Amino acid sequence: MTVTDILSPACLADPTEVWAALRETEPLAFHEGMNAYVISRYADVERALKDPVFTSDNYAWQMEPVHGRTILQMDGREHSIHRRLVTPAFRGSELTNRFVPVMRRNATELIDAFRYDGEVDLVDAFTTRFPINVIVDMLGLPKADHALFHRWYTSLMEFLANLAQDPAVAAAGLRTRDELAAYLLPRIAERRADPRDDLMSVLCTAEIDGARMTAEEIKAFVSLLLLAGGETTDKALASLMLNLIQNPDQMAAVRADRTLIARALAETLRHSPPVQMIMRQPDADVELSGGVVPAGATVVCLIAAANRDPRRYADPDRFDLTRPDLDFAKAFTAAANHAGFALGRHFCVGAMLARTEVEVAVNMLLDAMYDIELAEPAVVRGLFTRAPSALRVRYRH
Repeated sequence: MTVTDILSPACLADPTEVWAALRETEPLAFHEGMNAYVISRYADVERALKDPVFTSDNYAWQMEPVHGRTILQMDGREHSIHRRLVTPAFRGSELTNRFVPVMRRNATELIDAFRYDGEVDLVDAFTTRFPINVIVDMLGLPKADHALFHRWYTSLMEFLANLAQDPAVAAAGLRTRDELAAYLLPRIAERRADPRDDLMSVLCTAEIDGARMTAEEIKAFVSLLLLAGGETTDKALASLMLNLIQNPDQMAAVRADRTLIARALAETLRHSPPVQMIMRQPDADVELSGGVVPAGATVVCLIAAANRDPRRYADPDRFDLTRPDLDFAKAFTAAANHAGFALGRHFCVGAMLARTEVEVAVNMLLDAMYDIELAEPAVVRGLFTRAPSALRVRYRH
């Protein structure tokens, strides 16, 4: 084990120094335990996410066992068609008119449970629940199943983050796959036969060039949405609130001008991204900083390290809403110059959904809570994904 071992206890506690050491001394590091190459400089990570030589074939073993085959594994015409099938539901008037009211209703219900308490763990009471509840409601599934989906989401996330290959975690993920399929497939058949005004019906009836998604593809997409839409928004919300609490001048600026919430999210995605790493697999030998990655090897793209690369950003460890070297206008598009939502053709299809959810949630939290401060030190945990595991705050209502 070296000082730059990303599975070391030191890295789990605080990866900042490990990321810096990797960038400067081992920009291409081979990790024997993971049998993977680790890259950490922004230019290399950007290339791995944009250059077609880097495939997403790794998802066949990393995600397909629990999700089924998803849009993340698709390329070319297949990827283009599936992206066009699902994208309209996550942007524009469809998002604003159909789903923003769902977000506001769920945020209100959760905030009302602690509005007058004066102290709360925002992670437990809000951030881990809000995005999952929103997704379940968007899909048109029973509100009584919120807790069930929260359990499934937790199990799927643990499977994805199981870098040490714990067999119990893997087995639990496979059980969740079977339970989720048994739950979703009959409901997909119902929506096919009798569409309603919900996201599952949109997915069941969407058609491009005569192509529709199969029941298995819809199930896989819903499973992926539960994970990607839940995990990223949950952790982005928690990290954003912590960043603002720790920077009172920027909290005051956001409170005074709510249009800055989008900037706060963009800078959080750069400074403390929910997803710390993404894997890729080149189909030919590729030369990067520090050497050559052989064809077929697994490449761990440390997007959190890349987003703190001083070659790309000035004073990269500082959280700064006015940062001149982050293109806030493009931060939620495939032309973004941060790697928090990936880059290129696999840029997160739900980026605008996440932005909208965060804007709704932070607006409503700031309306309900004043003079927010930490009631106890925040504990930030995680390697594959990372955010506060608890965020106990005091506030005036």
